[in-house]
Amino acid sequence: MASNNFFDNVEKQTKVNKDDIFKLAASVQNANLKDEKVLRQLIHQVAAMAGRQVPKEKEDQIVKAIINNNLPADLNTLGNMFKK
Repeated sequence: MASNNFFDNVEKQTKVNKDDIFKLAASVQNANLKDEKVLRQLIHQVAAMAGRQVPKEKEDQIVKAIINNNLPADLNTLGNMFKK
């Protein structure tokens, strides 16, 4: 199945278990992404899953971008935003 290959590749590249990715996606479905507290919890959860820390300045930028609907349209640009 193509989607399994996609998630297997994501798991291989990120070292994040695909079951954890699915659980995260399910928890986000009904989350209020305009609530700053919810966003910050989500950022911390994703960072913990990836074994990384997100500096406060970067967290603030991500929260502001999401709340103001200033997210990039493609995944490459979004990924680069997190790398900076």
